[in-house]
Amino acid sequence: MLRKLDNEKMGRSNLGWLNSIFHFSFAEYYNPKNIHFGQLRVINDDLVAPGTGFNLHPHKEMEIVSYVVNGDLTHGDSMGNKNTVTRGHVQYMSAGTGVFHSEHNLGSETLRFLQIWILPDRAGYEPNYGDYRFNWEDRHNQWLHMVSSKEGDAPIKINQDANIYSLELEAGKEISFPVSAGRQAYLVQIEGSSTINDLSLNTRDAMEIVEEDIQIKANETSHLLLIEMKKD
Repeated sequence: MLRKLDNEKMGRSNLGWLNSIFHFSFAEYYNPKNIHFGQLRVINDDLVAPGTGFNLHPHKEMEIVSYVVNGDLTHGDSMGNKNTVTRGHVQYMSAGTGVFHSEHNLGSETLRFLQIWILPDRAGYEPNYGDYRFNWEDRHNQWLHMVSSKEGDAPIKINQDANIYSLELEAGKEISFPVSAGRQAYLVQIEGSSTINDLSLNTRDAMEIVEEDIQIKANETSHLLLIEMKKD
């Protein structure tokens, strides 16, 4: 089963300093039919103006992954961590029993990043933070496995049976991805446009995939992110 999600029909918010697209119900956007997809609870496509950001605020019982598309993302938290990542890099945090953190754009250009929240496999984990600087070339015309469960083999480990991949696919190139029985995936067309099986995706569109293999053809150079997980 494939279901295309047009970004024009997603939730939106514009606070001036922050311009967001909400893939799922979040903040002032509430749709009772669109709360989550399996263990995936939040994907916010955020544009953050220079010199602004999210001041210190709490999180609890959530696996949080931030994927930078453009600009600089600076994280700080109550555990004493502070670090900045840029395009194609990832920050991740297990909020666990509770943590405060902040996210700011201290650079000179607009920051765009995907804020991803995944429900943990149980409550009560010790809070944890990390970041990883992936080589951009490692996702060129191939899937880059960035995040997995603790039992998986990706460099970033989270407390859930979920995998996150990124991909930059040249115009005219094709690539497949298997979504086997008992599994599902959520695909985001971050940049560019592509055809997935017989459905076209444009920049910021998304797709739900359930127990069906996909074939992706890049209509123009495409930057994609895919979250694969156990079926809900």
